[in-house]
Amino acid sequence: MFLSDFDFNLPEELIATRPANPRSSARLLVAKGDEIYDSFVDNLPKFLKSGDRLVLNDTKVLPARLNGVRSRSIEGSEISSAKIEVTLLATKQKGIWSALIKPLRKVKLEETIHFNKSFNAKLIDKVCGQGLLEFNSDGSEFIRYLEKLGVMPLPPYIASKRKADDYDKLDYQTVFARKLGSVAAPTASLHFDDPLLDKIRDAGVEISFVTLHVGAGTFLPVKDEDIKKHKMHAEYGEISQQTAEEIKETKKNGGRIIPVGTTALRLLETAALSTGKLSEWHGETDIFIYPGFQFKIADGLMTNFHLPKSTLIMLVSAFSGNDTIETIYKHAIKHRYRFFSYGDSSLLFP
Repeated sequence: MFLSDFDFNLPEELIATRPANPRSSARLLVAKGDEIYDSFVDNLPKFLKSGDRLVLNDTKVLPARLNGVRSRSIEGSEISSAKIEVTLLATKQKGIWSALIKPLRKVKLEETIHFNKSFNAKLIDKVCGQGLLEFNSDGSEFIRYLEKLGVMPLPPYIASKRKADDYDKLDYQTVFARKLGSVAAPTASLHFDDPLLDKIRDAGVEISFVTLHVGAGTFLPVKDEDIKKHKMHAEYGEISQQTAEEIKETKKNGGRIIPVGTTALRLLETAALSTGKLSEWHGETDIFIYPGFQFKIADGLMTNFHLPKSTLIMLVSAFSGNDTIETIYKHAIKHRYRFFSYGDSSLLFP
């Protein structure tokens, strides 16, 4: 399989820069084998059965993009300043984070980036184009600074069109987000609001939660034409014993397990990879799912429409089949579905 096998032409105007309002008014393409239905997310319960189980990712997105200033003294009293953008990637230890720093070349080791008078970070290392920052606060104080000064780290294809604003602090967060740790949203879950969750439960569909903290690596492009050479980024996830038992009980009773989003699916399939069975699990996953993968847990998948040549288009191709996904995406483009993080959604049953 080659990278070019997962390419397609997408009109730029179909890339959504704002979400549907209300959330559940987004469009929903439902694919059952070769059959395609056009609907809306609010109608999701109509395509599910009593006894099915949705699995949602309850990670919470950090407002992880910060704008600061690096100042240094030169020739006595003269001050040289540079504006610096920092996007946090992952916490390494107490108060220390890996980060994308733009421009990294303008910050020397041991120099400090100031975000306001009280909040700053010192660059302590540079590794593979990233910086390692030691902040002057941690814990709840650090989170308060982020919430006050940080902005949501919108995906590159949105950030190139507009800056993040206060709307994104709500729009780019799920209504059930509770475990802080992501620098990107589990975007299929952005379509859910409280009325829709109530309708789903009223239809006899159960809901379980897992946690996968989505990293910025989710946006990294695949560069090798031979896709098997691609190395996935690692992300931390957790499946509780309760969730594992709920999923096993649903399977036992003949219900379908439907992850909402590729993040939830990747976590479930990681946990079942070695034994084919699900149990309590926590750790890092770098699972790369492409055609030929044997799914052990997921019976359906709700997911947004993905970038050409991305690992996510490879994942849905593995799930539904290359030819089926090609048909679905041609239909979505023809019927003007909106793509990517703030776009419309699909419900896939292979």
